[in-house]
Amino acid sequence: MTAFADLHRAGEPLLLPCAWDHASALALAGQGFRAVGTTSLGVAAAGGLPDGASATRDETLRLALTLGSAPLLLSVDAEDGFSDDPDEVGEFARRLTAVGAVGVNLEDTLGPADRHAAKIAAVKSAAPGLFVNARTDTYWLGDGYRDGDGDGRARETMRRLDAYREAGADGVFVPGLTDPGRIAALVAHFDVPLNVLYSPTGPALPHLADLGVRRVSLGSLLYRRALGAALETVADIGAGREVRGTAPTYDEVRALGRGSAEPG
Repeated sequence: MTAFADLHRAGEPLLLPCAWDHASALALAGQGFRAVGTTSLGVAAAGGLPDGASATRDETLRLALTLGSAPLLLSVDAEDGFSDDPDEVGEFARRLTAVGAVGVNLEDTLGPADRHAAKIAAVKSAAPGLFVNARTDTYWLGDGYRDGDGDGRARETMRRLDAYREAGADGVFVPGLTDPGRIAALVAHFDVPLNVLYSPTGPALPHLADLGVRRVSLGSLLYRRALGAALETVADIGAGREVRGTAPTYDEVRALGRGSAEPG
């Protein structure tokens, strides 16, 4: 875990792009990214399965098996661990470690905080070297915690993350949080890295670095942008317009499939 943990630096946060298959992960590594995450939405959509429904356990493990020996540090988005049983989540984490993953992202989906804390503790027991990024969805899903000025949501976020840190989390993640003041408050409160999800409407990367954020994830953004580029391309061709943007050559993508591309 040390090499991956060391990438979470104050003032120079880890920008973590998220892949959905072997080729996208190796292409990112080839651009110089030492660490690559996976996106649960991308993995689910590519397999024709729902995201956030514990339906992609096998697909996630298969992707980790494919990428665990690749020239990159792999952090896996494991939704809620694909089970409510902490022991089963711990066993899944052990299998991730066995195939070469160095990190895992576990989300609480606003379920009981004590249950999520138990999952985190089980993971740290089964796979002590795995970097556990504990995610709370108070800002992603949590309209029920909103009060007049957002203080109720902020208190619930802190309560949950305190429990997850106590259970052994190595980092804490609050997707959907974009308010600079509340980001800074979380940075000041925790002795582990704060991870936020990049938002085109939120603070830019340099601002997040100034706030003390040590990890910025891209989530499903790259996958959604890739789908958008595909739709734009076919629309341009159909309308007789010049195709915009760039694309790797056939041979470049074929090389990714063989696993022969090396990170630059």
